[in-house]
Amino acid sequence: MKHIAKKRFGQNFLTDQSVISNLIYAITPQPSQTFVEIGPGLGALTKPLLAHLPHLHVVEIDRDIVAWMQQHYAAEKLTIHNVDALKFDFTHVGAQLRVVGNLPYNISTPILFHLLENVSHITDMHFMLQKEVVERMVAAPSTPAYGRLSVMLQYRLAMEYLLTVPPEAFEPAPKVESAFVRAIPHASLPYPAKDEALFAKVVLSAFGQRRKTLRNTLKGLLDDDGFAALNISPQLRAENLSVAQFVAIANHLA
Repeated sequence: MKHIAKKRFGQNFLTDQSVISNLIYAITPQPSQTFVEIGPGLGALTKPLLAHLPHLHVVEIDRDIVAWMQQHYAAEKLTIHNVDALKFDFTHVGAQLRVVGNLPYNISTPILFHLLENVSHITDMHFMLQKEVVERMVAAPSTPAYGRLSVMLQYRLAMEYLLTVPPEAFEPAPKVESAFVRAIPHASLPYPAKDEALFAKVVLSAFGQRRKTLRNTLKGLLDDDGFAALNISPQLRAENLSVAQFVAIANHLA
């Protein structure tokens, strides 16, 4: 199929066969598993996944690609959900889902947060993303890439940076390097928050002005007595705190 990549959908189609083989090897699909692919595009992962699976669900917003897939794949092999991934209810597909995809880089962070809302139905996730985003996902405290995304994802997921993918592996080639990441929901949360909305608020406030100290960013939430009780210096910045420390602050406030 000759398809002109659409900028508004953030389309960059994976074409490098050696990279595709490495991704399928990392995913290790099994016939008994239920898979959902986000943004199948021209089938770079769809086709090799279907070599291992009796059936696959795909979420694709581009109607031109949907029309092509309907002609190219039998309905009993592929269920096509022609919908924005940000609005898709993954829980309707079933439980113990394995989610994969070459995510549109322009909306990758919102998709990750949307998937967190469906995480109880997900076994694992494998995504191609902008390398900078993957570095933020897996970053440790007190490193430049560590931020709100790191904390919110690491609260729920164990993540592993799998491989770096160069721009020339795609058509059209993006202006940035890409990376493939594995994310597995924690069977039980290592540091459970009593009030997850409050936890999210604390993290958002702390990173709202990341160059300022916690005394400033958490003003109105945590006073000096609170910092002392938690044994956390108010002179630290958000990037210096671990997920466990953010949870401790939220649980103290709760």
